[in-house]
Amino acid sequence: MYLKNHIFLGFIFSLALLLISPQIGLIGFFLIFLSSVLIDIDHYLYYVYKKKDWSLKNAYKWFIKTSKIFLSLPRKQRNNLYGGFCFLHGIEILLILFLLGIFVSKFFLFIILGISFHLILDIVDESKCKDRVDKFSIIHDFLKFKKLKFIEDNEKK
Repeated sequence: MYLKNHIFLGFIFSLALLLISPQIGLIGFFLIFLSSVLIDIDHYLYYVYKKKDWSLKNAYKWFIKTSKIFLSLPRKQRNNLYGGFCFLHGIEILLILFLLGIFVSKFFLFIILGISFHLILDIVDESKCKDRVDKFSIIHDFLKFKKLKFIEDNEKK
């Protein structure tokens, strides 16, 4: 899902939670909203690792380009590709944040809400374009991606 969609839907989700449960306050609202968007920093870091380029603008253009290439392929071919390893997109991060929320600060529980909302949006979006779900478990994705081709490898053919 594109960043602008995560920003818009994350804002609506955070605002709805604030209206339903005003006790979360502005801090809770901002933590939920920001975590629903900033989780995608791992996409940028993947770009930096892959391309050895720190340009945020170039990273954005690269992801738009690879996304268009990916979506132009037949569904069966998309199932054999991956777009990058996203280390913040998985249940393991939620478990760590849950433990931090219990033992350190309740603010981590707000972050869990934002990240969970983001992950749900990603799963729904993925189900529209391929027959598998990535970004549920970091460990599972890491092991699975060894068997798949990277989207740019497909582009070079």
